[in-house]
Amino acid sequence: MSRHPLPPERLEARTAEIGGGLTIRRALPNRHRRTVGAWCFLDHAGPMEFAAGGGMHVGPHPHIGLQTFTWMIEGDVVHRDSLGNEQLITPGQVNLMTAGAGIAHAEDSAPGHAGKLHAAQLWIALPEGERRRAPAFRNHPQLPLIESGGFSVRVLAGSAFGHRSPAEVYSPLVGLDLTTTGRAILAVPLAGAFEHAALVLSGAASVAGEALAPGTLLYFGPGREELALRTEGPARILLIGGTPFGEEILVWWNFVARTREEIALAARDWNAGRFGAVRGSPAPPLVTPDVAGLNLRPALNPDRTP
Repeated sequence: MSRHPLPPERLEARTAEIGGGLTIRRALPNRHRRTVGAWCFLDHAGPMEFAAGGGMHVGPHPHIGLQTFTWMIEGDVVHRDSLGNEQLITPGQVNLMTAGAGIAHAEDSAPGHAGKLHAAQLWIALPEGERRRAPAFRNHPQLPLIESGGFSVRVLAGSAFGHRSPAEVYSPLVGLDLTTTGRAILAVPLAGAFEHAALVLSGAASVAGEALAPGTLLYFGPGREELALRTEGPARILLIGGTPFGEEILVWWNFVARTREEIALAARDWNAGRFGAVRGSPAPPLVTPDVAGLNLRPALNPDRTP
């Protein structure tokens, strides 16, 4: 039987707008909970329809100390980075970029036609022993798919239902996309050492008896061995989890670091052009905010021990 020492937490996402007029719901970091496992950032982008020339246009910008993890649901987006990669990501694919010691990239909706866009953009904090590794990029067009209980379950990261994602991550993690076209009931097996969170991306669902709709992240602490999902109609649910990330991190702009000095150095490097060029993006490079005087809040949840 599942152990659940604490009731789930309901964390409301905040709405913002990014390049190209794209509305996003930012679920992580949240002022009540900064991370779920090593997952330290979660934007639910769209769904939206756009005219020719519209969609996502996020100009060149830098990253350190993390992996960016893009799950594409609808639409086509072109990834370009300072390693020289140019990759079109289409629905059902994951783009995984390891920033490590430093990389720059841009993301733009495919040019020339109207379309739709719906995606989840996540970051994974790299642990101390991996955060200065060489940058890298991989596109994953084939991910394990399991049919169970009326759900189609795509294993985005980690392993579930006896299948493992090819995405290379550096902390114990799981990421699942669960979709259904109608009434469905499923008990999702969980790793008891993991904390988890569920986010409805479309439709509505009951998660462990809690009614859930887009805009709310439902968090579960360690100790659960399964999660009961129920839907009465079409729905899509994102489930993420991992072992509690016991390192204090600072998340500022596009950087994940340990000290203010690291962040200030990364900002200076970006302003001086030391991250390398991202070629081909129609969007202008992003400008680093002023780091001076910022009160950077460590991203370690208060109920965790480093």
